[in-house]
Amino acid sequence: MAENKLAYQFAAYSQWRKALVDSICDYRSWLNEQELNDAQIDQRITNLLERLREDKLNVAFVAEFSRGKSELINAIFFADYGQRLLPSSAGRTTMCPTELLYDASKPTSIMMLPIETRSSDATTTEYKRYPEEWTSVAFNVDDNDSMVAAFKEVSNTKRVTAIEAEKFGLFDPNSADDAMSLNKDGTIDIPCWRYAMINFPHPLLEQGLVILDTPGLNAIGTEPELTLNMLPNAHAVLFILAADTGVTKSEIDVWRQYISGTRWKQKGRLAVLNKIDGLWDELKNEEEIEKELNKQIRISAELLGLENNQIFPTSAQKGLLAKINGDEALLIQSRLPALEKALSDELIPSKKEIVRDNTKNEIEDLVANSNMILESRVAGVVEQLDELRGLRGKNEDVVEHMMNKVKVDKENFEKGLQRFQALRSVFSQQTNKLFTLLGMEALKVQVHTTREAMVNASFTSQIRKAMDGFFLDLKGRLVQSDAQIDEIKKMMDVMYDKFSKEHGLRKSEPPVFSTLRYQKELAKLERAYKEQFNTSFNMIANEKMTLTTKFFETLASRVIHVYEVANRDVENWLKAVIAPMESQVREHQLQLRRRLESIKRIYKATDTLEDRIVELENIEKSIRGQMQDIKVLRQHMSNALAFEGELEAKAA
Repeated sequence: MAENKLAYQFAAYSQWRKALVDSICDYRSWLNEQELNDAQIDQRITNLLERLREDKLNVAFVAEFSRGKSELINAIFFADYGQRLLPSSAGRTTMCPTELLYDASKPTSIMMLPIETRSSDATTTEYKRYPEEWTSVAFNVDDNDSMVAAFKEVSNTKRVTAIEAEKFGLFDPNSADDAMSLNKDGTIDIPCWRYAMINFPHPLLEQGLVILDTPGLNAIGTEPELTLNMLPNAHAVLFILAADTGVTKSEIDVWRQYISGTRWKQKGRLAVLNKIDGLWDELKNEEEIEKELNKQIRISAELLGLENNQIFPTSAQKGLLAKINGDEALLIQSRLPALEKALSDELIPSKKEIVRDNTKNEIEDLVANSNMILESRVAGVVEQLDELRGLRGKNEDVVEHMMNKVKVDKENFEKGLQRFQALRSVFSQQTNKLFTLLGMEALKVQVHTTREAMVNASFTSQIRKAMDGFFLDLKGRLVQSDAQIDEIKKMMDVMYDKFSKEHGLRKSEPPVFSTLRYQKELAKLERAYKEQFNTSFNMIANEKMTLTTKFFETLASRVIHVYEVANRDVENWLKAVIAPMESQVREHQLQLRRRLESIKRIYKATDTLEDRIVELENIEKSIRGQMQDIKVLRQHMSNALAFEGELEAKAA
C-alpha cells in the first residue's frame, strides 16, 4: 500500500515542533537553576512555548455542490476508519461550514450553532466565546456507527417561511434561482445550523491539523466570515472541481474573487479535478481516456488561469475505496497519492519556514540577553580581580584610596540612575502616546461611529464614504504610530550610547519595529471591502442591508484582531527595548556593591586578600562555565530548529 505522504510529513512536522519545544524548556530550566531568569524573560519564553504548542495547520475545502468534497476529506484524512466518516452522497451533504479539530480540554462532541443566530450581527468567532449558545451532540470514538450518526446531524435541514429565510440572509425574493428552491406551500428548506465544530481525537487533529469543510459556493458570499477570515487564514485551500461537469461560471467567479485573487496570499492554493473515474470507460483504451483527461485538465487550467500541472486530477471515491480495501493498483489509478504529495509539499514546508523564522528570532534575542548578563558579570569579576591583584604588597593607604575610588564610582553611577529613572518616566509617557494611537477603546468608538453611519445611510455613496473614512482613520493611526515608535527608538539609542560611554555598559542596539505588517493587513481588508461592495451594489440599491451589515461586522472583527495583534507585538517590542538596559543597570549596580564590599573586608582585615582573589577566581570560572553552557543550549535549540526528521526524509 502506498504511504500517505501528507500523514508522514505532518507527523514529521509535529516531531520537529516537539523537539523544538523540549529544547526551549531545557533552556528555561537551566535559566531557573542558574538564577538567570526573571519575570519578563520567563513570560517571553511562556508566550513562545504557547505559540508552538497551539500552532495549527488549517486546510480548507471549497467546492460547488456534488463535487465530492466531503468524500475527498474522507479519502485523505479518515480512510483508516474503514468507512465514510463525513456524510457523502449525491446532492448537498455539507449544509454549513464545518470545522474538524481537536482540543483536549473539551469533550469529544459536535458543537453546532443554530441558524437563527444569523439574524444577529455577531460573527461565529464571537459566538465561540459563548458555548451555551451552541447545541452539543456527544459521540463515542470507539464506535464508528456512533460517529457517523453524530456527523449526520450537521446535514440536518428545516422548513421555514420565505420571510424567515430572508431574515437569515438565505433567500432573495428577487432571485430566480432562489424562487425555484421554494416548496409548493411557499416554504423553503434551510440548514438547521450556521456553523459546526467537530472535536475528536484523530491522530492528525491531535497534532494540530484543522480541517474546514465549507458548504456550496453560494454560501461563500452569504457568510462573510468565510471570505474575510477563514479562507484567507487557511494555510492551504483545496478548490474542488468535477471532471463530469467541467468548470462552471460560478466556480470561476469564486476562484477569482475569494481564492486566487490579489486580495490574499497565493501559496497553498490547489485546484483539484475530482471524479475522474467518470471518464473511465471500458469501451475506450487507456490512451483515449488519458487524452480526454488531459483535455479536461487543459480547459480547467485555462479557465482558472493556471498551468496544467497546477490541476490535480483524482478520484476521491476510488481513492477511499482503495485505502479501505488495501488495493494498491486502484489507489495509484485514483491519483490520490499525487494530490496528497502536492498538498504536503505546499503546506508543511511553507508553514514550517514561518514558524522556524519567528522562533529563531525570539531564541536569538533571549540567548543574547542571557549572554549580555553573563558578560557583564564576568567583566565585573575581572575588574574586581584586577583591582585586588593590584593591591598585593600595598599598604593600608593604597587600599583606602582604592575603596574611596570605588565609592566615587558608585556615587556617580547612582547619579546616572537618577537619569535612568527620568528616562523611564519619559519612556512611559511616550509609550502611553503610542498606545493612545493604537488603543482598542478608540478603535471600538470608530467602529461604532462607522456602523451608525452605515445603518443611517440612505444612499450607497454615504456607505462608501463611511467605510472610506473608517480605513483612512485606521491607516492614519498606524502611520502616526510609526512616527512615535521612531521617536522612542531614537531616545533609547541616545541613552544606550550615554550609559555605554559613562559607565562602561555594553552598547546594545534597540530592535527595529514597524507597523508596515499591520498596514498591509488593513490594505487587504480594504480591497476585500471594495470588491464586496461593488458586487453587492444591486443588493444595496434594493435596500437589502442584511448582508452589508454582516459584512461590516466581520470586517470590523478582523480589524479589531489586527489591532489586538499590533498591541501585543508593540508591547513585546517595548519590553525588548528597555529590558537589556534594565538588566545591565541592575547588574552594574550589583557589581559596584560587590567591589566596594570586597575592598571594605580587606581594609578591615576581616578577609585576606588572597582568599578573596581565590574566591573571585572561582566565581569567574563558574560564570565562564555558564557561558559555555549557553553555547551548548543554543546549539541544541539551533539543531532542533534545523531538524528535518526521519519521517520527513521518508516522505520526500
